[in-house]
Amino acid sequence: MKEQLEQIKGSALAAIAGAETEQALEEVRVRFLGKKGELTAILRGMGAVAPEDRPKIGAMVNTIRAEIEESLSARFGDLKAQSMERKLREERIDVTMPAPEKKVGKLHPITQTSNRMVEIFTGMGFEIAEGPEVESTYFNFDALNAPADHPSRDDTDTFYFSENVLLRTQTSPVQIRSMEGKIPPIRMISPGRVYRSDVADATHSPMFHQCEGLVIDKGITMGDLKGTLATFAKAMFGERTRIRFRPHNFPFTEPSAEVDVSCFVCGGKGCRLCKGEGWIEILGAGMVHPNVLRAGGIDPDVYSGFAFGMGIERVAMTMFGINDLRLMCENDARFLEQF
Repeated sequence: MKEQLEQIKGSALAAIAGAETEQALEEVRVRFLGKKGELTAILRGMGAVAPEDRPKIGAMVNTIRAEIEESLSARFGDLKAQSMERKLREERIDVTMPAPEKKVGKLHPITQTSNRMVEIFTGMGFEIAEGPEVESTYFNFDALNAPADHPSRDDTDTFYFSENVLLRTQTSPVQIRSMEGKIPPIRMISPGRVYRSDVADATHSPMFHQCEGLVIDKGITMGDLKGTLATFAKAMFGERTRIRFRPHNFPFTEPSAEVDVSCFVCGGKGCRLCKGEGWIEILGAGMVHPNVLRAGGIDPDVYSGFAFGMGIERVAMTMFGINDLRLMCENDARFLEQF
């Protein structure tokens, strides 16, 4: 029995010294000291030992167990120290090396343009109003004086969910919602997404952005509209920018006009950007039609107002010299990093 214990002790100490990992060392502990370990088996077999020899054998087993446990503890400490040293060596950071470059994103040109518009108009006292993108035909067409046979109401131009529910084709419905239940003066803009059933090409997209504005008060005239848009154009395109009104027809304004700005590249002399005309069309505007005022619950005999609307993409393309609308929707970092 004594020879067997000495053999177990020698084997255990040799195995402990040869363990290269904490997992291997744990396997050694289980092999010799576990419930089914070699030294534990000796203790379980004490019943076969002569009664007079049991105290000596028991004391020897306890001594060997203590030696093995002490050796295990020391080896565990060594292996942990080696592991920590190895991690420190492998994970060491050279603080003298340049830090990896972090790419910082930039605002999309559409967002930049929209933010600038909002900044200009809020600086002029306009409030920002929002409305649903899923709209009713009443707010999108009827209340805006668009007759039932107007081309914009065709299935080929508009995304309908049902006969009376659609994706808004303009942000003008927000104007009606802003008028309802309010007493003028009203001065608001409504930037946001709109949807039309267009095939994507260089100048069209089924989803794009608009910024529309509305002013209603007593004594509002076409002169107020022109002064507002002239102030906006100078702030947006440069102090020397001029504006030009051309007669047009919109169902929700009367009189109506297309509004051009003088080319901010050539100053109106004619260049590639303005196609030699010296002017760039950017928006439509006019005096709010009396029927639209009535639909918003406002008496047209007491109040008057003007409205305007522009495509944010069109302005962005003009400002940044972008010749294809699709470039702004493709998320190509090489293109977006230019702005």
